[in-house]
Amino acid sequence: MRVMKTLMLWLLPVILLCSFCSVAFWIFISNNNVIPHPSSRIPQKSSETQSCKGCKDIVLIAKVLENYTEKWKKHETNFKRFRSLLNSKCNALSKAVVTQNNTPLGSNVIYDGERRKPLQVTQALFNILAKEQPFGNATWESCAVVGNGGILANSSCGEEINSAQYSGLMERRRPFVESLRPYGQALLLLPAFSYGHNTPVSLRAFYTLEDFGNDSLLPVFLNPDYLRRLSKFWRERGLNSVRPSTGLIMASLALELCSNVHLYGFWPFSKHPNNSRPITNHYYDNRESKKNVHSMPTEFEHLVKLHKQGVIRIHLGECQPTHS
Repeated sequence: MRVMKTLMLWLLPVILLCSFCSVAFWIFISNNNVIPHPSSRIPQKSSETQSCKGCKDIVLIAKVLENYTEKWKKHETNFKRFRSLLNSKCNALSKAVVTQNNTPLGSNVIYDGERRKPLQVTQALFNILAKEQPFGNATWESCAVVGNGGILANSSCGEEINSAQYSGLMERRRPFVESLRPYGQALLLLPAFSYGHNTPVSLRAFYTLEDFGNDSLLPVFLNPDYLRRLSKFWRERGLNSVRPSTGLIMASLALELCSNVHLYGFWPFSKHPNNSRPITNHYYDNRESKKNVHSMPTEFEHLVKLHKQGVIRIHLGECQPTHS
């Protein structure tokens, strides 16, 4: 089989978002470089669940997996209907990234996470904004969104996953730049305008890439207006959280940009779905997400429903790297 041309061709938020937001993902353009391996066992609602006292995750897992099956087939009508709805409400093609067109000089950027602290667009900031949306009007055939769930550990689902921490780029910066070089011409989505404390570190990332001459990678800033629209979209569908997780944001973005969307590393529970063994919250640490901000199990339930409807495919089994 053919080896995928590159593990990431246009979206690469994972490394920074792992470091700065504790949520990571990759969107891979073109065909996937792994083949899902069938799970050995999926827990069902049974005596195993009922006899487990105090095992909250086991109950939640059984509930979620009622709608999950590894035998998946895309439902084109459901996919197009959901994409059209998402596009009409959020319009990622024109709004996902902050540009000089949608954010004029002198205007105020309203953080989607703290709206009482607007940031005025100075000349210096305006100069580094993308001149136009980087996605164009193209639709990619296949994209994979890779989350940072502990289910990825020892799964063989991503040899390129890098959990390195970069100390907010306050210390040595070259390792950060070198770690991005293998991804070639990719987009690096920076959450500069989600919260005020994200702005300095995102700008340091931008200028670090510029200073070290990494011209192939294009750093861009997620648009807080798009994120507000996306939050409203999911609230209207019953997701009652302060804001979507980065994983859900990228899955939603991929649904507007890609014809086939695959999810890896999305699993918000402390036990593995195959054999109920304990797993960490992330593949690189066991820090829990902020429950007062995100609603991870509920998000996953929504994604599993889309999986059942043939809109998006979630991979929970182990993977085997392909070889040429």
